[in-house]
Amino acid sequence: MKCRFCEKEAYIRLHYPKMLLCKEHFIEYFERKVRRTIERYKLLKPDEKILVVISGGKDSAVTAYVLKKLDYNIECLHINLGIGKYSEESEAYAKRQCELIGAKLHIVRVRELLGAGIGELKTRRPTCSYCGITKRYIFNRFAYENGFDAIATGHNLDDEASFVFSNIMHWNTDYLGKQGPLLPGEGKFVKKVKPLYELTEREVVYYALAVGLEYIIHECPYARGATTIEYKEILNAMEEKKPGTKINFIKGFLRKKHLFERELKEAPLGECKVCGMPAQGEKCSFCRVWGLEEPINLRIK
Repeated sequence: MKCRFCEKEAYIRLHYPKMLLCKEHFIEYFERKVRRTIERYKLLKPDEKILVVISGGKDSAVTAYVLKKLDYNIECLHINLGIGKYSEESEAYAKRQCELIGAKLHIVRVRELLGAGIGELKTRRPTCSYCGITKRYIFNRFAYENGFDAIATGHNLDDEASFVFSNIMHWNTDYLGKQGPLLPGEGKFVKKVKPLYELTEREVVYYALAVGLEYIIHECPYARGATTIEYKEILNAMEEKKPGTKINFIKGFLRKKHLFERELKEAPLGECKVCGMPAQGEKCSFCRVWGLEEPINLRIK
């Protein structure tokens, strides 16, 4: 089978749009799609300083690689969650990925910072819940305290479609009202962007292989049985029957997002008495979960 645009052997068969591409034309297609996503949703400006949150997995590695190739000013942050061998491997991959692309890497280790790794904290909250709180707090505060204009994450089309699908199933309108490729910055919240918003997980895998990015393939041990995986399987089955289902679902959601934004309850935010970051009560959720009485230090030395 030949590439649609040349006589080279096809590297990938795209289901939507339907076409065969060689490795070179697929790389070109992928990067053009990232560039168009950035332009369409006004995600980034050329002079912005961008922090890419890099986990060691394929999505964040590809995000960093493409943004660097498109001449954006990026640095990377890896959060070592302290989950045994999984976190050790994740950090090793993050280091190799940043060496390959020539990006500066900052590492924050949760166990060194907080005295315990994810999964070791005694709390009634589910592990994934307080892990999410921890990661979001660390990368936002790191970006804020060190002068970054934007935070880029590796969320792809599959992630976004499953998240929206899940929250529609449960009518979590607050989450839906804030979901999208761009979350504008405000106060001490740094702007968050998703450059891979319109690219499927399959396309991300093929791109990583095409450019020689190695990445951890093991899932976090606490992610097993997550409902988002089930929703991805449902959407994959629908996509198989009708290619384009995911992207059309997401574009339709964005057209109707204003209906959910109307229901957002803007709770007044104060400052956390411990760290000074935004909080709805005396303490922010991060300091409350970890029982902190002194602020952590995330400034680059």
